[in-house]
Amino acid sequence: MSSFSSILRGSRALRAARAPAARPMRSTLPAIRFLQTDADKSAPVADLPSATDAPFMVRLPDETFHSYRCEPPSLEVEVTKDQLVDMYQNMVRMRRMEQAADALYKQKLIRGFCHLAIGQEAVAVGMEASISPDDRVITAYRCHTFAVMRGGTIKGVIAELMGRVDGMSYGKGGSMHIFTPSFFGGNGIVGAQVPVGAGVALAQKYSKKKATTFALYGDGASNQGQVFEAYNMAKLWNLPCVFVCENNKYGMGTPAERSSQNTQYFTRGDQIPGLQDRVDLSLTHAKVNAMDILAVKQATAWAREWTLSGKGPLVLELVTYRYGGHSMSDPGTTYRTREEIQQVRSERDVIAGLKKNILEWNVTDEDSLKAIDKAAKEEVDAAVAEAKQSPMPDLKEFWTDIYYKGTEPPFMRGREKEEFHVYSPSA
Repeated sequence: MSSFSSILRGSRALRAARAPAARPMRSTLPAIRFLQTDADKSAPVADLPSATDAPFMVRLPDETFHSYRCEPPSLEVEVTKDQLVDMYQNMVRMRRMEQAADALYKQKLIRGFCHLAIGQEAVAVGMEASISPDDRVITAYRCHTFAVMRGGTIKGVIAELMGRVDGMSYGKGGSMHIFTPSFFGGNGIVGAQVPVGAGVALAQKYSKKKATTFALYGDGASNQGQVFEAYNMAKLWNLPCVFVCENNKYGMGTPAERSSQNTQYFTRGDQIPGLQDRVDLSLTHAKVNAMDILAVKQATAWAREWTLSGKGPLVLELVTYRYGGHSMSDPGTTYRTREEIQQVRSERDVIAGLKKNILEWNVTDEDSLKAIDKAAKEEVDAAVAEAKQSPMPDLKEFWTDIYYKGTEPPFMRGREKEEFHVYSPSA
């Protein structure tokens, strides 16, 4: 028996010696090619005017945009001092709101799913700076900032997250289902909002409205078949739709290069051009540095003009970064290092970058910015306090909003045949 054991051990040792050394899976993957993502490298092309509403030009870094099948936008952005301060104020407000949601979730006052956009504020705020009320926006579940920028309120978002009647969906939708007349929601099914966005663009074209739809999705949804089906239909019918890939480098907990053979998402539209908030020439796609709000503003204005001029759809990749995990249930540090997150926070933060530019360009002084910070905190604190006072929706509210108002049937059956609700004739 001891002889047999000795032979067995020798055989195992021989196999182990012949086996190739184990290598980490990620070592075989190509390195991510990062876009220039600094938030504070832009510079005015001339002295700033004294009037706060007078326009002046700011030049973006050479590597801001990458394009595909199209010429990139101009690197010179027109802006005013008032606009810079307004964008700073809105980004601070959005971050305060998301931080409040984070705290409320940890207090168990918000339950279920909750996806925050801390670090990505330049996307919603920068886009809103270049679109009109007639334009339409639809996105996935990281939607709170878009809801406020498209006509909602901070109190409405916070109350909705808490399931209260003062919420923007009356406490019935939660984090993923918040809407305004020009914002078609947060949507919970991965990638499903993209064909819906193409449908909204079809409605705009059919009604001959001079407007564009921006259909946003994340890098994690970029491989969904329905995304490519929407591309095809939009190009076939030349719809005024901008497909926006909000690339924050991680689809849930998976780095982009582990899930996508082609991480240049702005080049994926086949016959649709693209832009990356950066530059590379082929189909109409573009890649953009979304850590610089001026780059987002410029790219959005250019994309909107592209579609409105009748050139058809466009793919716009906004390269950004989220500081937290995919959702509140994800610590966000098991698939990336704390050092990586801290480096982005300290070197590329969208708010800090704009603040640095505002101060260096003498747009306003630090005391004014501190006053904005304080006002944002007070606004969010007040919104949270009011949301906490809002009651939970009554059970009868769950029978409403099933049908468009005025089109309800005489009654609606519930979970069991004995459970039903009779609608009043005046409903």
